[in-house]
Amino acid sequence: MSCYLRIGLLALLVFGFVRASSAEPVLVQISEFVVPEANQGVGVDAKHFYPVNNRVIGKYDKATGKLTKKWQGPKGGPIKHLDSAMIMDGKLYAAHSNYPEWPMTSSLEVFDAGTMEHVGSHSFGIQWGSLTWVDWHDNHWWMTFANYDRLLGPNKTPYGHKANTLMVKLTRDFRPVSSWTLPKAILDRFEEMSNSGGSWGPDGFLYLTGHDPAELYRMRLPKAGSVLELVDIIPMNIRGQGIAWDRSQPRVIYGIIRATAKERAAGGNHKVTVLKLGYKN
Repeated sequence: MSCYLRIGLLALLVFGFVRASSAEPVLVQISEFVVPEANQGVGVDAKHFYPVNNRVIGKYDKATGKLTKKWQGPKGGPIKHLDSAMIMDGKLYAAHSNYPEWPMTSSLEVFDAGTMEHVGSHSFGIQWGSLTWVDWHDNHWWMTFANYDRLLGPNKTPYGHKANTLMVKLTRDFRPVSSWTLPKAILDRFEEMSNSGGSWGPDGFLYLTGHDPAELYRMRLPKAGSVLELVDIIPMNIRGQGIAWDRSQPRVIYGIIRATAKERAAGGNHKVTVLKLGYKN
């Protein structure tokens, strides 16, 4: 291949990426699974998806939707409130907190994705808030520690105040490097709750979700200052909670629909939704 042809192909790829990144994004649902564990979030790898509940993580075959394994912690045990999950190098990393207890404590819980055995833990103790999501990107850990305006505890005070929600970038051995707050535009959409899910997308943007809204927030790091920049709000068939980009399938993202009490009473259950990112012309 000639030098000029290589340069031309590179220019087309770059132009295509820039054009797609600047176009209006849209999510199209491609599948849906009814699974009882999909109450807090979901993780995904090449062959399985992993719905998360407070003390339970399921492992489901992506092709058939059948449960293959499950981890469940004991009631009253040290794992109280798992939120979301990501899978890397055969391990599942789950965000964990003691929500709604006070003071807020957080940890990262580690599982063998093959056997679903709990194999490790890293405690953040009392530090930034309640850990709600974790991802690995650009050779660093990225985590959000949520705070809330919901009134909790014996004195019915705000659970940390949602404006204190913080996304932290950490080294491989969990040393903090930088941190950012969330813009008021999306904090307002969270009402009394906070940022529940996050995952770096294939287009280089960070995607966040709230606790309840059926929408995805496309974000980027600011050129200056400490507040993340909101780029787009994308409708998504979820009810907030944890999300995960499928790194084995281009532009595919997983989310959950937490069933309401009325839906559960009528025989319904939680769902995992699978959607593909496209762009409007």
